[in-house]
Amino acid sequence: MSERGGSLRHMRRSVAPPFWPISRKQFVWAVKPIPGPHPAAKSIPIGVLLRDALKYAYTMSEARRILGERKVYVDWRVVTDYKFPVGLMDVIYLKGAEEYYRVLPHPTKFFMLHRIDEKEAELKPLRVKRKVTVKGGRLQLTFHDGRTLLVGDSSGAELRGLRTYDTVLMNLRSKAVEGCIKLDVGVLAYVIDGRNVGFIGRVESIQQILKRAKAVTALRGEGGEIVRTILEYVFAIGAEKPVISLPTPEEVKSWEETLSKAPPL
Repeated sequence: MSERGGSLRHMRRSVAPPFWPISRKQFVWAVKPIPGPHPAAKSIPIGVLLRDALKYAYTMSEARRILGERKVYVDWRVVTDYKFPVGLMDVIYLKGAEEYYRVLPHPTKFFMLHRIDEKEAELKPLRVKRKVTVKGGRLQLTFHDGRTLLVGDSSGAELRGLRTYDTVLMNLRSKAVEGCIKLDVGVLAYVIDGRNVGFIGRVESIQQILKRAKAVTALRGEGGEIVRTILEYVFAIGAEKPVISLPTPEEVKSWEETLSKAPPL
């Protein structure tokens, strides 16, 4: 039996992540995400997104049929498994409907889908999760979605100088790096976890005592409000201006209303 309830292949709705847009008591079982780019506690199965969030299907059988038609892309790759986990900064493309979405933090629902255009859908911010030296003296960067990037001597000093929690802007189609953002004082950042999730502001200070991940980070919003969190919960999204489009207050409220409606079966 797993620690989250049920067997290793199944998940009870009562222990599913609280931000999933599903009814807790209507049925016993929920879709359990397969191992993938994001952990189960911080991702949503693509089938649940199609059925409960985007409302493109009324049942999971209909969602699986849509996926079987190879019309759903995640980060420009076809996804056919309804259990595939979708998480932070992933880009979803619905072929036929010609709709593009990016997964962003939400103040109360934890995650939301933000509508973007085709040009922006080619870009994805990746946060450096790990940096190690591998055979040949090259550096290997591991990002928050499981991607890895080998950095050689010819890759430039900018990539070699990155630290954990810095951001790399990657073109999903060409796999080329189009920029880097160092997580430092003055940069624009997103809070991606904790009680201040979804907050956007500029980094005011970073006070490190022991581990860098637990450094107390202060961010100031557009209205002057200041929140404090740990560095591990901060995602740099731009130096002077954001490298991605951000949801409007109306869009954030609309997402709350969408998920507050009675979910389908």
